[in-house]
Amino acid sequence: MIRRLIARAFWVIAPFRLVTEPKPERPTVLIGAPHTSNWDFAFMLGIAWRLGIDVRWLGKHTLFRSWHGPIMRALGGIPVDRTAPQNVVGDVLARIRAGETFGLVVTPDGTRTNTGHWKSGFYRIARATGMPVTLGYVDRTTRTVGLGPTIELTGDVAADMDRIRAFYADKSGYRPEYRAEPRLRDESGKPSDEEDAAPAA
Repeated sequence: MIRRLIARAFWVIAPFRLVTEPKPERPTVLIGAPHTSNWDFAFMLGIAWRLGIDVRWLGKHTLFRSWHGPIMRALGGIPVDRTAPQNVVGDVLARIRAGETFGLVVTPDGTRTNTGHWKSGFYRIARATGMPVTLGYVDRTTRTVGLGPTIELTGDVAADMDRIRAFYADKSGYRPEYRAEPRLRDESGKPSDEEDAAPAA
């Protein structure tokens, strides 16, 4: 209740409007894109708290050190050690099997600058866990943010990415100059094992 009240207040003063589809009713990989600004983290929490979504997000393990570690975990953070990113899928599976219903937020463009392509970790996690993908967005052109459709991945990487690209084609991000095209480095088949889930923060 407190989080929903905070979220209501946030959307009254926020520079963008919340325009969204209903929340998913099962665990999902929730894409946060285009990821171009520190505002994205606030928007993510605002969406989740307003819709009543229990979110988890991947963050660099260094964010969880010292006094702010408990705060980051309370906000849904899951520390990722970049020297062993393969542990992420096992952790997510364990949470699902334990009965948790949540949105796992992933920012596939990776950083707040244009890297030229998306990382494939979100795709690999979704396929390995059987989770669908929910398309979250930020669009400066219309000054709106929210959730788009939830889709089931088919394993046809190129076809799945075409659907994702179609949704994000008119979504500019908070800072359009940093937007990366929703394109994996290799869409010819199985996403590369060299690219793992990008931390959301």
